[in-house]
Amino acid sequence: MTINRDVPMNATTRRQFLQRLGLSAAVLPFLPALPSFAQGTSSTRPQRLIFMFTPNGTVPADFWPDQTGADFQFKRILEPLAPFKNRTLTLKGISNKIRGDGDGHMRGISCLLTADELFPGNIQGGSDKPAGWARNISIDQEVKNFLQANPATATRFGSLELGVGVPNRADPWTRKVYGGPNQPLAPLSDPYAVFEKLYGQMKDREHLGSVLDEVRDDLRVVGSHLGSEERTLLEQHAQFVREMETDLKSAETTRLLFPPPVLEPGVALDNDGIPKISTMQTDLLVNAFANGFARVASLQFTNSVGQARMRWLGVDEGHHGLSHEPDDNRKAQEELVKINTWFCQQLAELARKLDAIPEPGGEGTLLDNTTIVWANELGKGNSHTLDNIPFCLVGGGLGFKAGQALQFDNVPHNRLWLSIAHAFGHHLPTFGHKDHSAGGPLALT
Repeated sequence: MTINRDVPMNATTRRQFLQRLGLSAAVLPFLPALPSFAQGTSSTRPQRLIFMFTPNGTVPADFWPDQTGADFQFKRILEPLAPFKNRTLTLKGISNKIRGDGDGHMRGISCLLTADELFPGNIQGGSDKPAGWARNISIDQEVKNFLQANPATATRFGSLELGVGVPNRADPWTRKVYGGPNQPLAPLSDPYAVFEKLYGQMKDREHLGSVLDEVRDDLRVVGSHLGSEERTLLEQHAQFVREMETDLKSAETTRLLFPPPVLEPGVALDNDGIPKISTMQTDLLVNAFANGFARVASLQFTNSVGQARMRWLGVDEGHHGLSHEPDDNRKAQEELVKINTWFCQQLAELARKLDAIPEPGGEGTLLDNTTIVWANELGKGNSHTLDNIPFCLVGGGLGFKAGQALQFDNVPHNRLWLSIAHAFGHHLPTFGHKDHSAGGPLALT
């Protein structure tokens, strides 16, 4: 068999080539450096995406800037982002227009990233119809699948779903990430379990060892169909495979670009442990990105209708209960500002950690190539409105024009998710509910 050397092979062509040779697609990731198997596109900077969720709405008067454009000032809740003002984008006037079964909280979280209705079900909430799980894949998983389909952007995990204080139960109030219709994905809220997932060795060595045994033979078959120059390149890859096998036999060797973070032992995984859990989870997330384990992640703080008691802020009442207090209850409103400001501090700390790490093999920092999307289930807690969801983006991963506050005219949030997909080169015509993608992606670049 000969290879047309004038036409670069894309991933599909390479799979077809391997299929004609009767080989496993497991060999595919070892071939991209060969000229005949080139992707046909120039190398581009990595792009990463993090969705950060917080519950129970915000305090609009203390969240939204009064000005639009670049000449804006942060209100109290967003003040922790001052060091990143030129890399921050606030988006007012974007609404979750998904209706159907389920109460506002259920649709606020489970329809946030999916942008589609819930299935009918038997989970009763509020005074609305009972409902089940979401009908659609969530946008983070849509982007993950797009990246994983290309060997040049595929990573070990694809995406990471992390939680902070998320209760150990499964219902539409605790799930925002969906692998597909009726497929909720649980966030991992135990940082010690996340550490084991990322850096545990024994099972990974057994699995990868068996894959390499198979790939090694396939590489030999591929080599017999290449010219001498490319056969030499392939032999270099085979040497890399052998080195990986040796490496996998050594428990002491990890070959990480950045060593794993050191976690404080014995942190209680309860309400009062939330601040330390947040620190550990963001450390693990940033380290995973730096080591190339994933390019998409979500970080979920508590849950819809979350009742965290933030005693470390001097707030003894449950968060959800406070969010129902009327606007003229100034004590409750001040406590809600404290809570949402603390959430913003977690966002700022995540951005700081990303900005402290130079882009491996590239320019700038991890934050320059990562966009964090901070979103909430509700626009305002005591009205349960799904209008004016507080969207705040930080970082340069998507190429959006940051350093400004934008105002939209009550547009569906489906269009924001289209903007994100398109920024990754994933040109979806619609996303989520068919009635809410008219107008296409928002103009953010």
